Amino acid sequence: MKILGIDPGLGIVGYSVIDYDGENTVLLHSGSIQTRKGSREASRLLEIFEDMTALVEKYAPDCAAIEKLFFFRNRTTVMPVAHARGVILTVLEKFKVPIFEYTPMEVKQVLTGYGRADKKEVEHMVKLSLGVEALPKLDDTVDAIAIAICHTRSADIVGGI
Repeated sequence: MKILGIDPGLGIVGYSVIDYDGENTVLLHSGSIQTRKGSREASRLLEIFEDMTALVEKYAPDCAAIEKLFFFRNRTTVMPVAHARGVILTVLEKFKVPIFEYTPMEVKQVLTGYGRADKKEVEHMVKLSLGVEALPKLDDTVDAIAIAICHTRSADIVGGI
């Protein structure tokens, strides 16, 4: 099963594509969509739409796991992130990719057993899950991998593989 993990944002969208066979998790690809700062929001959203469309067409994921917005400290960034998330959800829906949503706390809880784990703890569990020594440098990309791994441990697929 190919799972597309997504950490949405307007400036940076982290993404990952993992393969999960019910037992093993393999990272097939990861990266980020980075929009041009200073460009109009509509242009940035179109860039996300086009790049996400290309990703879905190239990797043909069986499902997508995306970070769910449930609380935001910074009110100035919540709307642009919500807009980017909406564009991403639209692409996924257009290609009929089943969508599963997880809050940051749920991802941390599933990966580490503690919903308030710090970044280092999450990174450590991602490395263990993938059996690798190093991860991508960009936090958004690592978060996207963590979200995809979280889905492999979800009740939505545990019985379905």
